[in-house]
Amino acid sequence: MEEADGASVVATQLGEQLITAILQNTPATEIKSLVDAGAPVWYQNETEGTSPLHAAAYTRNLELIQFLIEKGAVWNAVDYLQNTAGDIALSYNDGEIYNVIRNAGIRTELLLGVLSTQGDTEPDPLRYTRDETGQDICFVNVDGEDIGVMMGWETPIMMETVESIYDSLPERDNLRVLNVGFGLGIIDRLFQALPTPPSLHVIIEPHPDVLHHMKDNGWDRKPGVKILEGKWQDFVEQDELLALGGFDVIYTDTFSENYQDLHRFFEHLPNLLSGSHARFSFFNGLGATNPLFYDVYSHISELHLADIGLGVQWSEVDVRPQKHDERWGKSREYFTVPIYRLPLAYLSTLP
Repeated sequence: MEEADGASVVATQLGEQLITAILQNTPATEIKSLVDAGAPVWYQNETEGTSPLHAAAYTRNLELIQFLIEKGAVWNAVDYLQNTAGDIALSYNDGEIYNVIRNAGIRTELLLGVLSTQGDTEPDPLRYTRDETGQDICFVNVDGEDIGVMMGWETPIMMETVESIYDSLPERDNLRVLNVGFGLGIIDRLFQALPTPPSLHVIIEPHPDVLHHMKDNGWDRKPGVKILEGKWQDFVEQDELLALGGFDVIYTDTFSENYQDLHRFFEHLPNLLSGSHARFSFFNGLGATNPLFYDVYSHISELHLADIGLGVQWSEVDVRPQKHDERWGKSREYFTVPIYRLPLAYLSTLP
């Protein structure tokens, strides 16, 4: 035990020396000698949470940034102000250093498979209600507290998404739409409100509370709408879905799944899309608590879509909260970046 405590003290001392040396612009040879002597590149000091990579970003030392990353510096470490080294580089408008850190994040996350897998669990109960303004909200109870998981603040994103998809389509008659994950039904209502509504509108939804909400609101009786009750994994290789033919528009937003699930869904797109004119989009919320994380995961999704032959056109939606949006409270904690990056994927060049 004493030996472990002693090693921890030494690591702390070396870590502090390394950060101080970087901030004081000590010659690179001396800094590299410190690392070779065992100074931990992952260390963060107790006063501010600053890491060696943060310090190198403050001093705008590109060579040192590259060296620290090669030695295993943590690309996504955040200090006590929730800033990464990439955020610091952005604050200096230093695109070269930012790109080095971002690309390190992309390589690392691709190697790790991007996020941990989740085991199959029973779905948490959901509660649909309306706020004082009459807008629909869906809550999940976490440790006795209601947290909004589907909220009206997403509406502008959905509107921009549907508009981008529709405007890019070369043919708009007899549209065949597939949406995975109903949620509050925001995007499904927008699809139904198109100048030319879909001739077929398939919705895959597994959650019993959401299905109950859908039926209460008559979605099972709408012309052209077909509800498949279950997970998308239950249908993507089954005749019940494949026999319907290819889809001109596919959208997915499954709040309970992680990126690995989304990546697996990507792999089925070539068999689900109707052809080169078809479009695909998804709710791009991964890593949206930090600009660097968001950039990394957006690039990863683009790389994975490219692997299956889909290009991506990105557009931006300003989602900075207005004063009246304060009512969303903790429902916005998972999405705090000011700009939403809207993906529009396609099998051929957009018109």
